[in-house]
Amino acid sequence: MQLILKKRNELLSSQNLELVQCSTSGVREREEASLTQDHQKDAPSQTLQTEALPGKRKFKSQGDVTALETPDRSTDSQHVCTIEESVKENSPVRCKHRPFFKNDINFKYVRNQVLPPETGIINLICPCHEYKSLAKAATLDRQRLQVKFAREVIKFASGCLNVRTNGTIHFGVEDSNSSSGYTHGEIIGLPVKDQSIYVDALDYIEKCFPRYGEDARLCIRPPIFVEVISRDGTEGRFVIEIDVSSSVKVVKNKIYRVRLPNFSEKKNKVECEKVTIYRRNGAKTEPVCEEKQDEFISDMQERDRRREAAENSEEPSKRTCEDLGRKLSVLLTGGKKWMDNSQWYIIVINKCNPEDLEKLNFLMHMNIFCVFDFDPDSKTSGFFKHYLKHHTANVHFLQDYKCEDGASMSDFRKRLCLFDQTSWIFCNGCNGYGGDERPCDVSTWVKSKKKHLKWTVFLICNNILPAGSFVVLFLLLSPVEQPLVDTFHEFYAEMNGRNDIICIAECGDNYQKWANLAQPSCSIETIDKMSIVGMKLNHVNDTIQTMLPTLTDHARHLPVSTKGVCLFQTADEERMFTLEILSCNQCENFKFDHQDPQQITKIERDFYQGGKVSWLNFMLAEKGFCEEVIQRDAYKEVVKIIDGMLKGSSGKQSVVTVHVFHQPGSGGSTLVRQVLWNSRKDLRCATVKPSCAVGKICEHAIQLLEYEENDINQCLPVLLLVEDSDEDYFDEIKHELIAAIGCKTVNVVGPVFILLNCKRCNNPEKLCRKIPLEAVAVTHKLTKEEKRVFSNKRKKLEEHFEPEFILTFVLMSEEFPEEYIQNFVKHLLEGIDRSKPVTQLIKYVALLNCYVANSSISLSHCEAFLGLDISIDHLRQQRFETSLDDKAHLLFIHFRDCTTEIRSIRIVHPLVAKEILHQLSGQPRSQIAVEFLQQKAILKHRFARDEVIKFIRDLFIRRHKRSKGDSTDTIFSPLIEDIRNEEHAPEKAVKVLTAAYECFEKDPYFAQQLARLHYMDNHFAEAINWAEDAKYQLPHNSYILDTEGQVYRKMLHVQFDLTDLRTEEVPPDKLTEAIRIALKAIECFRAAQKAAQSEADSMNNAGFVGEVEVGCHLLQLLSLLDIFKKDEDGSYTKLIEYLLGKDIPEEVKKPWKNFHGKLKGLQKGIYEALEWMSEDSSYFQTNKHEDGEDESSNTEDPAHNPRKWLIKKTKLYARYFTLSEQEEQKWKQSSNCSLSPLVRKLQIYKYNGGNITAIFSLLSDQKTDRTAVKLEKIISLYPEDHQKEKLDQIDLVNFTLCHIALACVAPRSSKLLTYQKLRELSLQFWKSKYYSSSACFLLTLLHWPDEACDQEPNETKGRILKTALETIKRLYDIKIKNLPSRKKQIYTHFFLGNGNGFDKIVHKSLLEKLSGSGLFERRLKWLTGDVWRNPRVTEKLKRVKGWTENGAIFVCGHWKQNKIRIVPLHFPSMPHGNENVTFYLGFTYAGLVAYDIQVER
Repeated sequence: MQLILKKRNELLSSQNLELVQCSTSGVREREEASLTQDHQKDAPSQTLQTEALPGKRKFKSQGDVTALETPDRSTDSQHVCTIEESVKENSPVRCKHRPFFKNDINFKYVRNQVLPPETGIINLICPCHEYKSLAKAATLDRQRLQVKFAREVIKFASGCLNVRTNGTIHFGVEDSNSSSGYTHGEIIGLPVKDQSIYVDALDYIEKCFPRYGEDARLCIRPPIFVEVISRDGTEGRFVIEIDVSSSVKVVKNKIYRVRLPNFSEKKNKVECEKVTIYRRNGAKTEPVCEEKQDEFISDMQERDRRREAAENSEEPSKRTCEDLGRKLSVLLTGGKKWMDNSQWYIIVINKCNPEDLEKLNFLMHMNIFCVFDFDPDSKTSGFFKHYLKHHTANVHFLQDYKCEDGASMSDFRKRLCLFDQTSWIFCNGCNGYGGDERPCDVSTWVKSKKKHLKWTVFLICNNILPAGSFVVLFLLLSPVEQPLVDTFHEFYAEMNGRNDIICIAECGDNYQKWANLAQPSCSIETIDKMSIVGMKLNHVNDTIQTMLPTLTDHARHLPVSTKGVCLFQTADEERMFTLEILSCNQCENFKFDHQDPQQITKIERDFYQGGKVSWLNFMLAEKGFCEEVIQRDAYKEVVKIIDGMLKGSSGKQSVVTVHVFHQPGSGGSTLVRQVLWNSRKDLRCATVKPSCAVGKICEHAIQLLEYEENDINQCLPVLLLVEDSDEDYFDEIKHELIAAIGCKTVNVVGPVFILLNCKRCNNPEKLCRKIPLEAVAVTHKLTKEEKRVFSNKRKKLEEHFEPEFILTFVLMSEEFPEEYIQNFVKHLLEGIDRSKPVTQLIKYVALLNCYVANSSISLSHCEAFLGLDISIDHLRQQRFETSLDDKAHLLFIHFRDCTTEIRSIRIVHPLVAKEILHQLSGQPRSQIAVEFLQQKAILKHRFARDEVIKFIRDLFIRRHKRSKGDSTDTIFSPLIEDIRNEEHAPEKAVKVLTAAYECFEKDPYFAQQLARLHYMDNHFAEAINWAEDAKYQLPHNSYILDTEGQVYRKMLHVQFDLTDLRTEEVPPDKLTEAIRIALKAIECFRAAQKAAQSEADSMNNAGFVGEVEVGCHLLQLLSLLDIFKKDEDGSYTKLIEYLLGKDIPEEVKKPWKNFHGKLKGLQKGIYEALEWMSEDSSYFQTNKHEDGEDESSNTEDPAHNPRKWLIKKTKLYARYFTLSEQEEQKWKQSSNCSLSPLVRKLQIYKYNGGNITAIFSLLSDQKTDRTAVKLEKIISLYPEDHQKEKLDQIDLVNFTLCHIALACVAPRSSKLLTYQKLRELSLQFWKSKYYSSSACFLLTLLHWPDEACDQEPNETKGRILKTALETIKRLYDIKIKNLPSRKKQIYTHFFLGNGNGFDKIVHKSLLEKLSGSGLFERRLKWLTGDVWRNPRVTEKLKRVKGWTENGAIFVCGHWKQNKIRIVPLHFPSMPHGNENVTFYLGFTYAGLVAYDIQVER
């Protein structure tokens, strides 16, 4: 209340001041506007005190109560700010009168805004004002309306003339505080269909003035119709104003008597009243009573004298020249010396004259996020064409900013390449564009494009750019139209009236029209404050260029192969937007403020406190402005590896890799940037921006390689840094670069690209051991020399900083001791108020940082949580920091995401975050997590929501995997694991995940985790409920369907544990429930199999794995029954008879009556699942890890080593479905010496001949004699007469493969069919017209041209081979789905060898035995091509002759026209152009592949 009373007093004073100083002179209009502004600043407070506007107001009041605003409001003044905002919200918006005697067609009134109160005589020159609503009269007919209008005008005019004052009467403005619902002075407007009604009404002047009618006509100006506008558009309403000028030359020595007109309803005609003298008395027009008329007339000469004196005193005064330069500086810099380099600018521009284009060069040096361009010719002759000479930009239209339902903001930003290149939005069509985007008139624009404008502005202000991180700059370069003003309305509303809007207009007329039309959003005074008007455009250009934070004449350079440098054009750099490219003279355009000694100190302190090192840190150290950045010993190792690669140690590899694995906070990220910084003058260096498309990265990397170079063979290598990417992403970049270089005419003599992979992990030394030749580990452990260097550096830093301000460096120098961290956190948290929101924020950020790597919370979320209202530009981070206490300052690091520009915070180090959680809360983790989920200000905050929600989801769902660099494999997320293990309360973990499930709107993936959590704790009923919940929401998700199967699988294993059951007698009825559970699990797994096959972006084998696991467990359970007991010879004859036959033992007939049918299908289900897994493993590389720890995977995931798992399960399956030798002989005797197909198939399984994987696994046995015996046994089980007893396709595939395998280990075996006979047998595949991938594979292998068998051209053989190759390629494409081929690298089973027949078939296992060494070394040799330099390998193989054509390899088949395409596996060895080549030929399940391609000389 005190504040409101104070403002009322200020208002009264300002009103009195206005009465004294008011003037109508055109040259003093700015002074008048200033005074009116002062008056209007305070007016709302008075109005609020007396009477608030009614609630039916159409527009939210966004008045300009700026007197209460201060540029730096601290948290202590929040209560005052709240009062101010309340005043602003409920007060009417004040506005000014139209300038007296001026008819400006651009001047508008805004509906519902309020004019100053009516006034009486001020100084005779300043007009008095009178308002008339005329609302009822406006509904009358023409004659009655004219009489009413003329009566009010004549009455007011005569009153003004008689007292010799100027005046204006306003019609369409509320003139009372009656029950109309409007306040006094409120602009309502009148509907005017015919302006002549009001113009002609003034014809009553001559009739109503008995004398001096002509004089009156001179003084009473014609009506001025001022349009009334609103945010929703014009409404056809006007305020009608009549100016009265009592010029002394006209009125001197005259008294104006009038007879006011009146319409007589009785007589139905106009009558004039008696003659009356009127005068202005205060704010009213009153008649002069008869007894005072003589006195009034006698004072006439005195009034004439005063009027004459007033007119004579109205001398032109010099207009005060506004300091526009300083105003421009304050608007753009917030009072600083230079503009903020991190600030984004949104430009709104209309048509620019060609001669003014060069005057806009200041825009070329600003961080322009997007341009709203209203010039349709901008592309052909306007500013866009000029901009493209200096920069690159993406052309967009307003509708492009429509975000599809369900699309994340991250995907949306990537689609439009926001933040990578300027987004140029053509708002009203684009001439010169081939599509359907033509310019349109204003009315069409409003109907077709305005809705898109609203959405675009909303999206930018609320979802893309953080509040306070951008400035909207309006450039009014030509006459303004409504769409430009609509853009202002939208930005002003979405930015909540912040001060981050600037308008620049050289032409005052353009500005005046724009300002008048912009009034529905804010007052003229507010617009004036944000505008630079009348300053020449070239002066604006020169002034702004002095404020830029970097030197404008600075050119960037890149090193070239001739040891010189080349100019790196800005536009070219922007086109390579996926890379942050390091120039030779990086950061040398940085401006130093010599008056600010803290500038460099702050940069240095931010780094040593834990912020990521910047190029600026290295430049400042290099120039001697600050201390050098320490180099860890690992730096020399990395440089040594790179130097070795450049000198040829990597052979002829075009793309080589160097891995730096580092513990968090050990300086790994700084180390790799030091490598780039110190290599920038010798190599082309760049950092890959995160989350960019791999194809674009490689395209830009090639452009960087070739930039300004004449000979690609002489280009400098490119050093590319990739940070914290997953293994698949990094591998994809590498393979794409290899492919890209392979398409170039490059003579590879050394590395073209060096990929520097910087990966954060908890066990870097272990990862290094796997690739010792190209990996370096960086740990917290310091060497003796490093300790000495760190100690000296720390002493120097502590001379300038307290240890708390360089915390991360201190921790590194101490090797992150647990005790030091504990003491540091304890010291910081002493006396901290644990109930304050800031303390809670520290706790929640610590929770995230402790468990989610690289996590953070956006500044916007922090502000929402702390309840801060950041409405002042340039002060966003400062405002947040002032809300933190000193201790919080030391814990938080501020940083900006380079791809999204989102400002965020995190705790200085994960170990500090962990210790804060331990010391600060005094609460268990589960309670903190639940509280965190209840913070709606964080979870529901709209801006940057995708990023924060991802971190929170990872907190509860993401498991750790050693294959991803984590220290351990976890079953659940580390947070859930800690709650289960440390709190010893699984129910609390359930509570946390349930809270997360509700918080994330019953997300099915949280339901899936709850199902897993329950079944791990053997709470199967609850697990089933949660699994069904997840399945209900995602009924076709293979992973969720698999989880449901896992629930039943675990239930089966727990409730029917084999170890326990083997010690007791098991009756059939005891297994009834086990069978029900097992069959239900199999049903779920089969549903998962079906779903997985329809998923285009994944290859999920878990359903097949699950069915085999459950099926085998069920077989083991059934074998425990006495009726199915194992025979003395080890077979399970009774069990086989039950499962494969028709008979049902009496003991199980009744207990299992509901299951007999499904149990008899058990063998077929397991067999088909094993077959599927076998074929799948035949396609792709497996055994990714050499050590066994990663090969044994959780059964819920697809097996890590599918071949090893498959062989194990195949043996288990065969154990229960094969006969002993005695039983086998009985079967043979009872079936005329021939096994039935089913029994034969089962017996073959017994000897590992039942599927492709098992057969190939035999070839890996070091003892070839043992392998040969097994294969001969398998072959003997097949019928000898293949014509009499035909094999089905699966049997024929296995039979053929067994012969090929036997030929590899025992080529002289008596069991072998001849090569020609086997080839003829394989023709059954071709004749059946049903091709499996294995059948096609065998056809390519057997029907490849053989010098002995295929001496003559044969078209039929050619068609066989061609059909097989086409089919195997089609089946492979179906198999691989939409997955990148590098995720599933194809496996080569056989190579074409020297010789004919079986001798030409060489299995890969033989080559690996010949190449020797361990798994990793063997793989490295295959990848680098070293294997082809081993004579022991090459003497076994045959080089095939072919040719290259249009980038592909071809060979001749069985006749000259039979052209066969071969896929090259190593692109760098591909020649360029059309050449004759030789190569080694490989046979895969994807077709034929070429190795070691060489041009034939």
